[in-house]
Amino acid sequence: MKILVISLAGIGDTLMATPLIHELRANFRGAEIDALVMTPGSRDVLAGNPHLNQVHQKYLIKAGPAASLKFLFGLRRHRYDVSLNTHPQSRAVYRAAARIIGARVRVSHRYDQSGVFDRFLVNRTVPQDYTIHCLENSLALLPLCGAKPLLPAHDYELFLTAAERGWADKFVAQEKLDGRVRLGIHVGSGATKNLALRRWPLDHYIALIKKLNETRPDIAVLLFGGPEEQESHAKILAATGPGGAVVPRTPDLRHAAALVGKCNIFLSVDTVFMHLAAAMKVPRQVVIETPTFNKTVEPWHQRFVTVKNPAVAGRNLEYYRYDGADIRGTPDELLRCMASVSVEDVHGAVTG
Repeated sequence: MKILVISLAGIGDTLMATPLIHELRANFRGAEIDALVMTPGSRDVLAGNPHLNQVHQKYLIKAGPAASLKFLFGLRRHRYDVSLNTHPQSRAVYRAAARIIGARVRVSHRYDQSGVFDRFLVNRTVPQDYTIHCLENSLALLPLCGAKPLLPAHDYELFLTAAERGWADKFVAQEKLDGRVRLGIHVGSGATKNLALRRWPLDHYIALIKKLNETRPDIAVLLFGGPEEQESHAKILAATGPGGAVVPRTPDLRHAAALVGKCNIFLSVDTVFMHLAAAMKVPRQVVIETPTFNKTVEPWHQRFVTVKNPAVAGRNLEYYRYDGADIRGTPDELLRCMASVSVEDVHGAVTG
């Protein structure tokens, strides 16, 4: 049997799909199990995963229609028996990718906007469920391909090497962080659609770090992120001065994950780094509530503190659902929404 796990959404979504991959291997031990992902970060998440034979990666959005179609038609040569679109991949284009690749059995969820055309793209579906985690939604696909849960428990699976973990140990020693409480912060968020509008304001982060520097000098602030966060990090460093924060130069996402695992506390909105902190079992995790934060994306199997957003007020699914659309609201409304979370409340959650 040849099985393809399709995870073309975010990096965190790919991490949430790792228990499904493990269950497929437990059910079909002799199968060829491959994965298809969009970004290099998603490929990094699956690197070294012993339950996969290979990982196909192509940044289809950046490649353009012609190159993307050529790549997807090329995957038809593998003659997959089964493809599974993991949760959440609500856009019809993700199911169209499954149709082009052409597995005989094409498994997916039924989303809010799924219509008659979806019956042509995929041929076995199960309704998505907002009351359970994305990880559990993906596991609900197993019966559609003749499998069932066999593992006693499920968790995010990230197979870091000894060298990657050793790099993190060395960084902590070189920066003389051993005797301090290490607070990791990710100031960014996904940039597709209008998801950047769910970021907590940068001036709030600056005020928080200044307050922590004054009230808790035992806390060392580490700023995580990629090229998209470089400008924000530069502004934070300029505003907080020498010793205000440290920006680790992590070679890639895997080294960043290893260093996240050395943190005592991690602060973010619902981003890939929130899931990495859960995967690395950071002892204290603080999540600033956004319009996109709901049961499906909570840190899995992790005790965490949610800093409530008074503007969201429990109406998360009114703001954002898995229907392929943006977060509902004008840019000004969403910026005011995130600004409604106070520095004092986040400071209290971090130090509580």
